[in-house]
Amino acid sequence: MTSLERDRLFVALTRPQMFAGVTYSYFVINMIVSAELFLIIRSIWALLPALLVHGMGMLICLREPRFVDLWLVRLRQCRRLPNHGLWRCNSYRP
Repeated sequence: MTSLERDRLFVALTRPQMFAGVTYSYFVINMIVSAELFLIIRSIWALLPALLVHGMGMLICLREPRFVDLWLVRLRQCRRLPNHGLWRCNSYRP
């Protein structure tokens, strides 16, 4: 078997837009939640959870850069069906 070659240019062109080590969509969601948290508690300590969440996002983005997009697609496509309580599973709607 031959090993698969990785072309740096191809990998760079197929990755999503990144900002500070996370995808742009993750960064925007984190900033919105952090701003809301800051407005609620009115303290500079609201930056600490924002930094922790950003660090977790950086670790996740190392493994799968498109995890936010995949999660959003899953939320849109795989809604809970009315019989979920009976069968304890979910499926796509036809």
